[in-house]
This record gives sequence, C-alpha cells and structure tokens, in this order.
Amino acid sequence: MATSRRRVSFTILCPTMLLIISISMGPGQFIVGNEAENDIIWGASEEDSVQQFTWNVTYGSRSPLGTNQQVLLINGQFPGPEIDTVTNVNLLINVFNSLDEPLLFTWNGIWQRRTSWQDGVLGTNCPIPPGQNFTYFFQVKDQIGSYFYFPSTGFLKAAGGYGGLKIDNRIIIPLPYPVPDGDAYLLIGDWFNANHTDLQALLDQGGRLGSPDGVLINGKGPFGEFLTVDPGKTYRLRICNVGISTSLNFRIANHNLTVVETEGSHTKQNSYENLDIHVGQCYSVLVTCNQAPADYYMVASTRFTVPVLNGIGVIHYSNSGTKVSGPLPPGPTTEIGYSIDQFRTITWNLTANAARPNPQGSFHYGMINVTETAVVEGASTAIDGKQRYAVNSISYVNPDTPLKLADYFNIGGVFSLNFPRNPSGSAAFLGAFVLDTTYRGFLELVFQNDESIVQSWHIDGYAAFVVGADGGRWTSASRGEYNLLDAVARSTVQVYPQSWTAVMLELDNVGMWNLRSQIWDRQYLGEQLYFKVPNPDGSFRNEADIPPNALRCGKAIGH
Repeated sequence: MATSRRRVSFTILCPTMLLIISISMGPGQFIVGNEAENDIIWGASEEDSVQQFTWNVTYGSRSPLGTNQQVLLINGQFPGPEIDTVTNVNLLINVFNSLDEPLLFTWNGIWQRRTSWQDGVLGTNCPIPPGQNFTYFFQVKDQIGSYFYFPSTGFLKAAGGYGGLKIDNRIIIPLPYPVPDGDAYLLIGDWFNANHTDLQALLDQGGRLGSPDGVLINGKGPFGEFLTVDPGKTYRLRICNVGISTSLNFRIANHNLTVVETEGSHTKQNSYENLDIHVGQCYSVLVTCNQAPADYYMVASTRFTVPVLNGIGVIHYSNSGTKVSGPLPPGPTTEIGYSIDQFRTITWNLTANAARPNPQGSFHYGMINVTETAVVEGASTAIDGKQRYAVNSISYVNPDTPLKLADYFNIGGVFSLNFPRNPSGSAAFLGAFVLDTTYRGFLELVFQNDESIVQSWHIDGYAAFVVGADGGRWTSASRGEYNLLDAVARSTVQVYPQSWTAVMLELDNVGMWNLRSQIWDRQYLGEQLYFKVPNPDGSFRNEADIPPNALRCGKAIGH
C-alpha cells in the first residue's frame, strides 16, 4: 500500500485591530466586512472577520482497507479539508451538492450562538437537494479548541466527508502551556468496506451493522499515515474519533500523551501512555519527541471488541534511519474499569483562560441551582418486527418539515413538545417529540444506559459539565457523587454499560437543538431527540432571525 508522508506543520494567525491574516496555505481566504457581492453575509458588521470556503461534494473511489468502494470527497479530498480559524471569526461555507442524494453538514461541538439555523441537521435545516448549493454562515463565538464536521443526512457519515475544525485562541489570550512546535489533526475512526448505501439499506430492512472491517487514521489504512517530526520538539496532536460505532484507544510507542484540551475546555495536564476516545469525541495532546532517532508506531485500536482491530500509522523522526518493526505497543485490556478510571482524571484546568481573558474556574457552575431535570435512556428495541432504537420509549422519525421551521412559522402537526422527562418502561413507538426547556434555566441531564455497550451522546449548541458517572441506575441520591468544582465541559459524553452519566448546562443558547447518539446506526434508527430553548421575548439579542437563504421543504414551502 502506498505511504502518505507529511510533516507536522504549525499555522500562525496574527490579528491586527480589524483584520485576521493567515500565512497557512488552504482553501479558505479571509475577508473583512460585508461585501456587496456577498449579500449572503447577513448580520456581519464592518468589524466582523469572515473566512470563506467553497466546497464541492462528490462521490469518489478509494480503497483505504484494500477494497475499492465509494466514498465522499470534498473538493476531491478524503478526508475533507481542514478548517483553521480563530475565536469569533465568522465562517461562510458555500456547499455544492454534486451527489444524487440530499446533503447537510453539521459542526460537531460548535455552539453557533444565537443561530441553530446553521446546525446542519434535519430537525433545523431542509437538506440541500442534489445539484443545488447552500451557504452556511455562523460565528465561532467565544470558542477555542478541536472539533470536526461531518455529513448528517442518511448514512453518509459512513462514506467519510468529515474533516477537522480547529479554532485557535486570539493572541491576547495566552495558552496554558508553551506554544508547541507543530500542530496536526489525527482523525481516527472505524471503517466498513461496504458502501454507505448498502449499509443504509441493511438498516432500512431491519438488520444490524455488525463489526467494522478496520480502523483508519486520516482516511488511510495500515501504515498509510506517516508524520515527520523533529527530535526534541513538542507537537500538539488533535485527535478525533470520527467513526460511526466503536470506541478507540490511541497511543504512540515510547511516547506519553499529555492531554491539554477536549472540545473547547483546557484540561489539567495529565500524561497517559494511551487514551480512550469514544465516538464523536476530540482531544488535544502534547507529544514531546524525546526518544532515540527512529520510527515509532502510532495505533488507534478498537475498545471492548473481539477481535481488536488496529489502525496503524508511523511517527518518523526526521533524523531516523530505522523503520518501525516488531510488535505494536500494547493497549489496555478490554476491562471497563481502566477506561472509567482514566475518564475520572480528565478535569477542568481552573486557572487557564479559554476564549476570554478570565479563568475557566471563575464560572462556578456548582453553585447554580438546578431548575429542571431530565433523565434520558437510550435502548435497543423493535417496532413492527424491525430493529429500532428509542429514547424514553420514543423512536425518533424525521418529519418532512424541519422542527425549527415548523416552530418559527407556527406550523402545526409536525412535532409535540411533550417529550417525557423520565423513562417510562412502556413499549417503544415512532414519533417526533421535543423536550421543552426554559430560557436561562439550569438543566441537569442524566444519560441512563442499561445495555452492555458503551453509549456516546452528543449535545448540539452546548458544552455541558460532566459532573458524575457511576454504575447502576441514577437516583436523586446520586447527586452526592457529583463533582461540583472542576468537571470538564464538553459536548460529547460516554455512558458505560449498566451505568449513568450526568451533565449540567445553562440553557442560554436559544434554538432547537439536536440531542443524539453518536453511534450512527442508533441515531439513524431513532436514538435522538430535540430540545427547545425558547426565545422569551423574540428579541434578536437572543436569537438571529431566519437566514434569507434558508431552504424550504415539507409544510414550510411557501412560507
């Protein structure tokens, strides 16, 4: 198999008073202001910086595991182009759909303050029809960190179409560690040799996916990813699990991984020999190249599976004359306890600044009174003899009209606001139910897992404080175990088998937001819901108006 070699690079972004200049080469370019020819840039003032991209999404052929198959390309790239940006920049991404099926992109972990209109999921947006385009426009407001994007419609995620989305801090906000010598994304994920259309058809017929065929690193099979580093230097690796079903463990032979950030939160700088990364999660780690000149394995291996599948890449010291050989560095055992213990050590760095010049610990989330609680339980079920998944006995089905459009235009009969706040234990049924919340309330959200697998849940529009996790069923007495001081804030959380995980979030981002399983066959077959954070007075201060280019479909046609 051909080897892909690349040197870890570092992008330096230097802001002036109003202009951001990028010296990195890439598909995007910066502009300032609201240019007349770009009338799609609604709501941007002369002080706003806007970074523009144009994407053409097509099918292509690749053989990452040796089997030729159809994949998703963005501007001919697999994975898609990396987005490098800076806190508070506005992103304008014009997407041309050259596929033969509808398309949307979602921005995993991006808050999109005041505008769930840009979330890129079927509950908020009409999909881009084949042969047409749509321009996303949103601000990465008060965010830093490592994220990724991916296609959210159908089962396209199994075909690729994902890419890194990096948000650097502004120069005036110092990093809580020395500036690294280089920066690179490692997009790791399980992979199936079957085309996404075949996988989707299997699910539509009531089948199950089964085990993946392998693990990719940056879209490449064994030994395909080859990173060149310089001895003595320290690099920041942004590692995201972009797969569809499997928790992974990442490690580099003879090198420690110092975790410094996860999904926008600076963490305490603990070092690990290996790191569990569950589906949909991202971490930034520092790796110092302080070993003898040689080539070293980097491995992403499946967790809690039999057999264990390995994605293999190479870290190449620039002065190395020795190729990798011998056994792979060992990963952890299949025991859950190791993963749980590691999970509990990843906490907030209370003294570090985030996107603003005030310490993360200045937000005392543990002193805020909880105003509402919801317990959600995702479970495997069957409806009409076919495999489905449900949350609190409701298996979600996407209506023809996005919930956000129905809510905005007061179109009835699309969804119900009566999503149950606790599991009922009743038989599962199909529906589109929304959890109604209160603006500026403080929500305690508990994920209950009575299954034998590790579940992974994502909250669009928010980062939530992961305050507790334990075995058994959650009760009100479980609050006595909560970490109310330095729990990390993130958008994707794992729930261990026969266990619960509790998070807290301030409901300050108005909109209709997706709460979903990151395990994509479960999401596709109903393990998701939406929650509504209402705009109390209709003010544009709380939520931007509907974009002028918003697509219409279903009952919203003509509105």
